[in-house]
Amino acid sequence: MAIEIYSTDTDSGVISVIRRNDDGTHIALGQIAVGNAPRGSVRFTKYGRGYVSNCGGDTISEIDIVNHRETARIKVGAAPRGIGIVPGDQFALVSNSGANSISIVDLNGREEVRQIATGRDPRHMAITPDGSSAYVAIWGSHYVAKIDTRTLVGDSLECNFRNVREVNKIYMADGSHPYSVALHPSGKRLFVANTQSERLAVVELENETIEHEIDLGSTGARAVAFSPDGAMAFVTIENTSEIAVIDVARMTIEHRILVGNGPRGLAMDPPTLKLYVSAFTRTNTGLSSTFPDPNALTVVDVREALATKARGAGISSVPVAKGSCSVAILDLAKRHACKPSFERNSSTADSGKPDRRHTCSRVRERARCT
Repeated sequence: MAIEIYSTDTDSGVISVIRRNDDGTHIALGQIAVGNAPRGSVRFTKYGRGYVSNCGGDTISEIDIVNHRETARIKVGAAPRGIGIVPGDQFALVSNSGANSISIVDLNGREEVRQIATGRDPRHMAITPDGSSAYVAIWGSHYVAKIDTRTLVGDSLECNFRNVREVNKIYMADGSHPYSVALHPSGKRLFVANTQSERLAVVELENETIEHEIDLGSTGARAVAFSPDGAMAFVTIENTSEIAVIDVARMTIEHRILVGNGPRGLAMDPPTLKLYVSAFTRTNTGLSSTFPDPNALTVVDVREALATKARGAGISSVPVAKGSCSVAILDLAKRHACKPSFERNSSTADSGKPDRRHTCSRVRERARCT
């Protein structure tokens, strides 16, 4: 099945878009210019929009993922990093690392409607499938924040932004600096990548306590992804340019896969069991010297890599722009399920305000909430 891969290229200020065809070949579709220093992976709605943070511009970019262009910039707090789309696609949460806050953004109205105070330097987040909670890595204060988001879910126009609040703090060890979180497919565990600790924390969500700590052998953990069945977890370790493969049942590292220079973000394509891994190129380790272009995503065929466990087995690369920090995968079948119009009339093109001519009936006018 054809997919599109979106690489967030911080140093170039663009999103590189690559198509993988049904035969497995990759084709560069172009680059989408966004704001200054984009960070974090592109997050998609179900109806034809993508969003990415511009850390250097205090905005998030809205992307038309049908025509591959930026359609708006929405002002948020200082130095935004992570984004989460709340189920229902009306609201997004944005972590503002320079403002110590989380923005609530009305996506249809293209405006921030509230900021929620957090600890110091919030980074990347995960939102539960039912939209009831968001878990945010608070890098500077060494904890994971639980945010109650229940009043942002669903199609109802009634909401109360004041009820969205931090309701719990799950503390990591002092000095850990949690960078990102990932929900296990079972929904029962949260994996926490701590950049300044050699231990990956696994939080049991029923009691919201750490139940396991897995020794990675190095600091520099950045992101976690899972196999479709949840049996394996994959952790990028930037300092050593490798992916640690974890047996989730045993909570042990079963293998290490060398990848391109300075991996941070990664994304799993479930049907093919292939990982796409960013290369931030801030270290001199890994396999980048063997790639034709050091600015490239590493493509890992997990089946082949684990079958032989030989250096470089199952590894290939796809060129992108400079400073790839995150990567996201878009299923093209889902993209075309409902296509909204992103055209604007002359009165809205320069203002950033939306022209609400959508073809999808479920996209609706912004709720007027107090």
